[in-house]
Order: sequence, then C-alpha cells, then structure tokens
Amino acid sequence: MKRLLVLVLLIATAAFALERQPNADYRARREALAKKAGGTIILVFAGIEKGAVEELTGFRQDENFYYLTGVNEPGAAVLIAPAIEAKKPDEPSAPTATGNRPAPATGERPAPTPRPYSEVLLLPRHNLARERWDGKKLGPDDPDAASATGFERVVPLDRLYDELTKVAPNGGGLLVNQGPTAQVAVDWLKATNLAIHTRDVKPLLTSLRMVKDAGEIALIRKATDASAAAHLAAMKAMKPGMGERQISALMQYEFERRGCERPAYGPIVGAGFNSTVLHYDADSGPINDGDVVVMDVAGEYSGYASDITRTLPASGHFTPRQREIYDIVLGAQQAAIAAFKAGKSVLGGLDNPDSLQKAAYDYLNSHGADLQGKPLGKYFIHGVGHHVGLDVHDPGEPGTPLDKGMVFTLEPGIYIPEEKLGVRVEDIFWVDGSGNLVRLSDPLPRTAEDVEKMMSGR
Repeated sequence: MKRLLVLVLLIATAAFALERQPNADYRARREALAKKAGGTIILVFAGIEKGAVEELTGFRQDENFYYLTGVNEPGAAVLIAPAIEAKKPDEPSAPTATGNRPAPATGERPAPTPRPYSEVLLLPRHNLARERWDGKKLGPDDPDAASATGFERVVPLDRLYDELTKVAPNGGGLLVNQGPTAQVAVDWLKATNLAIHTRDVKPLLTSLRMVKDAGEIALIRKATDASAAAHLAAMKAMKPGMGERQISALMQYEFERRGCERPAYGPIVGAGFNSTVLHYDADSGPINDGDVVVMDVAGEYSGYASDITRTLPASGHFTPRQREIYDIVLGAQQAAIAAFKAGKSVLGGLDNPDSLQKAAYDYLNSHGADLQGKPLGKYFIHGVGHHVGLDVHDPGEPGTPLDKGMVFTLEPGIYIPEEKLGVRVEDIFWVDGSGNLVRLSDPLPRTAEDVEKMMSGR
C-alpha cells in the first residue's frame, strides 16, 4: 500500500508541477465547449517539446489544451464528442395512390445518428529511455491516470483513429486547434480515407476563455502578487550606474522565488532613449542619472500571466518635465477607469464613445504639449489594453463589451524620442461579480509621489 501511495505521488508530481484547478473545472469547460460546437466533434492537441529552446525555458503547454484539461504532458490530445439528441419522428406523409410513402427529396441529408456526450484523453505511451533523461511522464497505462486528470477514459495516443471512428464512423466535421501538430495528425487521418473536413476551434474557445472562473482569478492574483513584489524590489534597488539587465534579473529572481515558473513575456527594462521604444527587450543599456526607466515586467504562475508596467526616475526623483508627463499618463489611465461600465465599455476604437482607448487618448491629447507646443496624442502609439489569462495577450473578440469575469490591462503611455522620455503606467484589472473594476495590481505605487517615496524608503 505504501509503495502504491509513493508511486501515485511521484506520478502526480511529474505530471502536475503546476498548480491545477479541481478536475471538475476542466470538465465544465469541456462540456461548455461541446454545447457551443453544435454536434461537431472536437479534437485538441497538446504542445510538443521543442528541444534545445525548452531546455532553457521549460516545456510550455498549448494554452487551449491546458484550458480544457489542466494536463501538462506534451504530445497528448483530447477528443470530445458532443451529445446529439434523438430527433422526434415527423408525422408520416400521406400514402401515394399506390399505397407507398414518398421517397425523401433528392439531396436531403439524413438525420445525424444520436449519441451521448463522450470525452477521452489520449496520452503517448511511456518511452522509458527518454524518461531517464527528461523525467517521468504520465502514461495511459498508469493506474491513476484517470483519477489524476478527471477523465473517465484515458487511452494511448496511437488509438486516435479507433476512438475517432467510434464517434464519427462516416467522418464529417472536426473542430481542431490549428497548427503544425494538428495538421500532421489531420493529414494522417485523411490518408486513412476517413472523410473529415476541419475548421478552427479557436473562435469557440476564445468566447469561453474571455470570462475567467474563480480558480483562474486566484492564479492570476498569484502571478500579479509575485510580479508586484518584483516591481517593489526594483523601486528599492534602482539607482544611477546600474544596468538595465541588473534590474531585469532582480525582478525575474523576485517573481520566480515566489512561485512563477517563467516571465509572462520578454522583460522590458528601458532607460533614457530606450524608454521610448515600445518593445525594447535588449535590456543591455546603462541607467544614467536623469533617466526615466520603463519596466514592463511580470511573471507567469501555473500558466497564468500578469502584466505590469511602472516608470521610475533613475535618481529617485522626477524632474518637473518627467513628472508632468507621468501625471498626464496616470491621468489618462484614471480617465479610462472612470469611463468603465460593465457590459458596455470596449477596449479599442477612437470612434466609439464607449471605448476606453478613446477615454485615455482624449485625456492625453487635451493635457500638456510637446516641445513644439503640439498635443501629445500622437505620442500614444499603442492600444489602451488587452485581455490577460493563459496568455499575456489572451484572446478576445474585438468590439465585445468588457463584462463580469474578464481580466485586462489598462496601459496608456507617452513616448517622446526627441526628449528621451517614455512613460507607461500599466495595471491589470478584473471585473468582479457585481460589475466593479478591481485593480489586481493594487497597492503597488502608482502616483509620482508614491513612487518617489518608495524609492527613498519612506
């Protein structure tokens, strides 16, 4: 009995190093996706290991597969067959003069065969030689594979054809997560003369992933708390003479020691002119006295991202001009926050009165000026925000109102290359069950005064 318990614990640890939600949460997502599929079978593949690159970063699961399963094994797949209810027979047609009933109209499709909802997890068989190098994997023959993953059935991946023909003996439509892995499998299935035609499952999953459940919010909070601690450490450590890479390394250390497995995106630490480069990621320059430093850095916790940006004065105190621009950017973020209405506001668009982009832009464009006395709106060169979840830029449907359960950033910025002055303030927000906007990155300092106080240790 003790040996069995040890084996179960070893398997669970190897398979689920990430913090998982209860199996029932993943099952609920699969059932919700099945309802959206309209009877079409769904086949979603896990990611595959990519060799040398992942020796540095670690394996990262395909987001859609992980969203549906919580399984972090490479090379797996999940097959979901939505239920098809039996059709009630129509009233019989009147007999013809010969006593025979009329034949169906030419081209009329037969009613689909009824079937119950079913799902199966497909895992690669154990490769013991490979596991001596890479560690133990969860295999289809492991005694706790079903209970650990929450699937009633777990079968070897090489039985994919058999499983698919059970639920679709005549082929038909197939919703897949498009990409190289799926394409190889689909081409192989077609080569077996199984008459299938595929379309992308992503639009259906996007509509589900936009609304986070309580477990997802808890994981995003952990990513955000760890990331906020990293920003606080940078505020306390920052001084002229340091390098951008020193700050980047310090921040990554701080969020990883709090449980994050990796950065949620390439860390951006840009000082002086580099603060005006939106996606600057070299992090290789010096931090000089008089610079402002844009730090767009956050971690990923159990697959879930955060996204936070703060702008610091290298010396610990903003110059009057730097503070003016900082206050305008913060004011633009506050304008977007004030404009927010659950179920009505949208992120993008300058022509939409309900757009948070418009609220931020209008504020920036009506406060302050550049060195030529012209409005600052042209220096706001990106969107006001984006959805956040399993991806730092989580999928979202353009124009869809922001509503309960959604998580997104608000990140106005001004970038003036001729002044070597870039400022961005970015926080991550959640719309709670009452429709209130909750700043998950609170209480990380936001105002220029509070940033200076934190940097001075007051």
